[in-house]
Amino acid sequence: MSLLAISDLHVRYAENRAVVDGLRPGAVEDWLVVAGDVGELSTDVVATMALLRERFAQVVWVPGNHDLWTLSADPLRLRGRERYEHLVEELRAVGVLTPEDPYPLWPGPHGPVVVAPLFLLYDYTFRPAGTATKEEALAVARRARVVCTDEGVLHPHPYATREDWCAARLESTRARLDALDPALPTVLVNHWPLVREPTAVLRHPEFALWCGTTGSADWPVRYRAAAVVYGHLHVPRTTEHDGVPHHEVSLGYPREWGVRTWGPPLGLRLVLPSEPEG
Repeated sequence: MSLLAISDLHVRYAENRAVVDGLRPGAVEDWLVVAGDVGELSTDVVATMALLRERFAQVVWVPGNHDLWTLSADPLRLRGRERYEHLVEELRAVGVLTPEDPYPLWPGPHGPVVVAPLFLLYDYTFRPAGTATKEEALAVARRARVVCTDEGVLHPHPYATREDWCAARLESTRARLDALDPALPTVLVNHWPLVREPTAVLRHPEFALWCGTTGSADWPVRYRAAAVVYGHLHVPRTTEHDGVPHHEVSLGYPREWGVRTWGPPLGLRLVLPSEPEG
């Protein structure tokens, strides 16, 4: 029994859809974590997750920024929190677990482990050196011509700003994690990295503004993480911070495959068990 993970499926690309079509568990008991950015259209998100749920014993989803975009081509016109809540209900209907459901207990090797799907967004606190405010940091990013598409199509409604939405998510999620049995380890799953260190490898460091929040920096240690799973950066690798493995599990875009040092897309990544049994 394995806990597997992948993110950033971006199924609008035919090459990515072919990879997703080939995803299969190694055993009937395997669980799958999908760490966001399934697609830009709500119909693609639901159809893809329903397909994966048919194959894996359990599937856990967290939203990525692309999943939350409101685009003219999407039949779903809801924005912000309403769009997120609609996706939660649609995915629940096909048997997929979301950040709004009770955290499941993974019973496999080295378990039990609480699998905690998180939805934290970002709050512009991963700022460039020498900047003290969001406005200063955005000015630096604009001068570098690095501005995330979220600025136009990821609406925070009913919150005034995305950072307000992030603050609300941090507060409510922290309360849920604080209520967990302190004897149980966790696997923390979020689309954006929980700590800033992984963003140091970004080709355009200004993009870190849209990559997380300092508000979650101590969570891997505080909540006894056996592993952290995230995506968003399109830099698939495993790094260790404060003794905790952080797995970036993105599939990414076809144009990225083979260009960077890791070569072809990696597909499913093993999260647990963390080492071979026996």
